[in-house]
This record gives sequence, structure tokens and C-alpha cells, in this order.
Amino acid sequence: MPINELRALSTFARAVELGSIRRAAQAQGVTPQAASQAIAQLEQHLGVRLLHRTTRRLALTEEGQHFLERTRPALATLERALFTTRETKDEIAGPLRIVGPRSSFSALLMPLLDEFCRCHPDIQPDVQLDDGLGDWVRDRVDVGFRIGRSPEEGVVGRQLMPMQLLVCASPDYLARHGVPRTPDDLMRHRCSVFRHPSTGRTVPWFFRSQGDGDLREMPAAFVTNDSELELHAALSGQVVAQVASFAAAAALRAGRLVPLLLEHACEPFGLHVYYGHRSALPRRVRAFVDLAVERLQDNPAWRLEPAELAALHQAGCPSAGGGHRA
Repeated sequence: MPINELRALSTFARAVELGSIRRAAQAQGVTPQAASQAIAQLEQHLGVRLLHRTTRRLALTEEGQHFLERTRPALATLERALFTTRETKDEIAGPLRIVGPRSSFSALLMPLLDEFCRCHPDIQPDVQLDDGLGDWVRDRVDVGFRIGRSPEEGVVGRQLMPMQLLVCASPDYLARHGVPRTPDDLMRHRCSVFRHPSTGRTVPWFFRSQGDGDLREMPAAFVTNDSELELHAALSGQVVAQVASFAAAAALRAGRLVPLLLEHACEPFGLHVYYGHRSALPRRVRAFVDLAVERLQDNPAWRLEPAELAALHQAGCPSAGGGHRA
């Protein structure tokens, strides 16, 4: 139903309720001329006269009485729905639909959700982690996280942090196989390769070479479509892996992994949060986005500065060994 017909119906019902088109106009914040015109247009659209009007009073016609009886329940339901929607949009409660990458993202998302739900226990998170793009409109997504730019139009995005890609191995692996000093040395090492779940293709490793990005297909000693399994393979000493800093930060700081080839590390992507238009956000969505920005944007817990990486590299590398296997 066009919005002008809905307004005309409401004006008609209010005029009957208040006994005056002028009073109905005042109640709806319009001029008496606009209210009278709306009712006249409704009558013209229906092809019947709904009201007998004089300068002092108005009365329903027979057709107007039947029409009012049929439309009044629907108008009351609509008014309740409008009132409820206006009230609930300011509540931090109800379902919160979140999408994000499956790869290594749960370590960032779960502490965020835990804090948010403790503060707002009536929130019902509905989380879908998927490395595919998906359709945010069809899936009625409230908040989306993505590594890289969003393909969706009409969404607002904010970068939370650059995504550092770090080559890492365990101290045990380095003691057994030696320390790679250049990307070429990796050809003689056991490398882990990530297979993208959506495309089925293996993902090349990213390096910085003279200020530019350098993509390399690595020899695969271990292939998986699960980034957490890839991280565990590196932790167990099976492989060298290139992983996101926010997934490996805790293991690096604990000395369970050692960062390698630091002069070739790069930040090819950023982690972003996306949401709908700022002016129409429900309060629960705005509150969650604000918390995500506050907790994640350039948070040093998930990002390692060059000096810290250099110290971790020096502390974790064995004193002997080169780019060859032991």
C-alpha cells in the first residue's frame, strides 16, 4: 500500500474518532486543508463517498461505516506495530546477526561477544563464520566482519586493524630443520598451504619485496582448509606456516612460535567491520559496533610492532643453523 493511502486511511479514521477533520489534522501535525484533501483523494480512489461534511459536523455514509469497520482492526494492528518498533529500536535486546571469516576469527570474536552478552544478557547472538562472501541483505545481517574490502553496496565500513601475515615456525622445528633466511630458502622447508574453502584453490604466500607485494606458490607439505588446524600444525613442529598475527600473537609472545623473514613481512589486507546506514541502526547494533571498534581497532594485543617481532625472532632462533635442513 502506498504511504499516501496509509496516511489517508489514518486521517479518515482519526476524523471519525474526533468528530472533526480539523482536530484530526491537529492530532497528525498537518494542516486542515491537507487532511481534507487526503480524505477527498481516498474517496476518489475508492469511488464512494465516506463522509457527509458540513461546516459544523461530519457523519459517516453507509459505505463509510462499512469501510471503517473493515479497516479499523488493521489500522490498530499497524499502530501497535509502529509503536513497538519505535520502542524496541532503543533496546539492547533481541537477535544480533553477525557474519565473519572462518579463518582465525573466533579468537577475536568470542571475547567481544562474551563482554557484550554479559553487559546485555537479553541479546541473542546468531553467528555465521564463513570464508565465502555470502549475501548480507538476503541473510539479514546486522554486523559483518571481513578481511579486505566488502563487495556489498550500501554498507558502512571501518578498518579495525591491518592484518599482518607472519611466517612462523616452532623452536622445535627450527632446531631440526634450520632457520630460513630468505623466501627462496622456504623451497627446502616443510610449508603449510591454506586451501580456500569456497574456491578450493590454494592460497599463495604474501611477501614484501622492495616495497611491492610478492605472491609465491609454496611447496605444500601440509594442506588444509582450516586455519586453526594450520596454526596447530605449526605449533606441533610439523611445518612452517604463514598466519595472521591476531591468530598467532599469543603463541608468539609465549615463545611457542618464532617469527621469521621479518624484512619480508607485509600487511596486504585489513580487518573491517561493516554495518548498515548510520542513521537507521538499531541500538543493539550500534552498541556492538562501538564495542568492536573500542576493543579491536589497532589493539596492541593483536598487533606486534617491528621491535617486538625482532626481539621474539632473536629469542626464538637457535644459535646455529641456516636456511637448510639439519
